Amino acid sequence: MYRWHTGYPGGLKQRSAKDMLERKPTYILRKAILGMIYRNNLRNSYIEPRLKIYAGAEHPHTAQLPAGVQPSIVVPRKRMGGYHFGLKNYSETPFQIGAAKAKGS
Repeated sequence: MYRWHTGYPGGLKQRSAKDMLERKPTYILRKAILGMIYRNNLRNSYIEPRLKIYAGAEHPHTAQLPAGVQPSIVVPRKRMGGYHFGLKNYSETPFQIGAAKAKGS
């Protein structure tokens, strides 16, 4: 049940989810997403205008990976069972270098 107030005396309105899906199919998802975000200036001025929700499978956006580009090869990890993209070391920080020396000695 979705409820809102018009601002006038006795102006409490309510509508079921079934009716909301018939009238505005994207409104339920928009309300759920925006309800999970803190109510501040960033939500109102940045996130809310950029949130794009489409009722069907058709939308005007294209894939993020351009045509003709091969995606990175997925390489399984030994211990974790997850995947990484073929990088041996993610970064060479002094902390990691010191840990490698400690293991070696």
